[in-house]
Amino acid sequence: MQPKPNIVHLPVYQPGKPIEEVKRELGLTEVIKLASNENPFGSSPRAIEAINRELANISIYPDGAAVDLTNALAERFGVQSDQIIFGAGSDEVILMIARAFLQPGDETIMADQTFPQYRHNVEIENGVCVEVPLKDGTHDLYGMLEKVGEKTKIVWICNPNNPTGTIVTADELEWFLAKVPQRVMVVLDEAYCEYIDDPSFPNGLELLKKYPNVVLLRTFSKIYGLASLRIGYGIGRPEVIRSINQVREPFNTSRFGQAAALAAIGDDAFIDSCRLANREGLATLRAAFERLGLFAFPAYGNFIMVDVQRPSQDVFQALLRRGVIVRAGHRHYPTSIRITVGSAEQNAKVIAALESALQEVAVQV
Repeated sequence: MQPKPNIVHLPVYQPGKPIEEVKRELGLTEVIKLASNENPFGSSPRAIEAINRELANISIYPDGAAVDLTNALAERFGVQSDQIIFGAGSDEVILMIARAFLQPGDETIMADQTFPQYRHNVEIENGVCVEVPLKDGTHDLYGMLEKVGEKTKIVWICNPNNPTGTIVTADELEWFLAKVPQRVMVVLDEAYCEYIDDPSFPNGLELLKKYPNVVLLRTFSKIYGLASLRIGYGIGRPEVIRSINQVREPFNTSRFGQAAALAAIGDDAFIDSCRLANREGLATLRAAFERLGLFAFPAYGNFIMVDVQRPSQDVFQALLRRGVIVRAGHRHYPTSIRITVGSAEQNAKVIAALESALQEVAVQV
């Protein structure tokens, strides 16, 4: 039995190392994971209460169309219910977009260091990935526009960009969208948008009203703290969402995910507290990097990418031995690591561990 030739070379996605695995491998009793951009403050108590209520319905299929959650989000964002589609994380919405719109040979444009699932799903559909190098860690929209051609079907823009944490501004994005042909879909992945209070950040919902080729991606995995429940969504024009819906698997989001998300969107106080704590954590990490003489990209989400001036995998392993899991292995940034912003206690521990790790690795280099 032979698989499709175009998937043979595809890498299997490698998530951040699990805490229990690291404890077991290294004989550690305490490990902190700052590798997967999870919310260190958990989730809203309302979401947990909603999950508990759903336990009585565990034997019953979920609402395949997620009607209650869809209606709640539609009202919150001022869109129609037929403009929203849910997936098992925004990852699945990416998969569905690629499945619905790409034919073999179609081209898509993306940054050369961004969320890897864009490329992964394009290649599964036998599409062509046109990668444009980041400029100072940020999407080069001018360079991306130059690559738009007759075969271009989709442009992917991760804003803030994962892993660099940088943003394209409202003015830059408006300029880009005004020039991209409307036959080309522009996917704005805004997984971390709830963390941002910078006035230069684009309002994706307003852009959607003006540009019919825009599709927004968002998720409950990050600031809402529902990563394990796998629930994300896309927002677009009704005709676009209908096409994506045609390739959606039935019952693709769980009762627990829908119930928790519905409860979580009503707890603005929890989100506000997480946003504030994240802002303070970023300031703490930036100050430490400056003291250590390390360059970090401007960070807008709940993670920061810092150049440790040493092979990142060596620093990753040194941190692992100290009970800290981060993210390394970025192909165009071989001396950089990505660190999720943790609680104040976790941030203090990662800074201390990094100082020690840098001294150890410096001796080896």
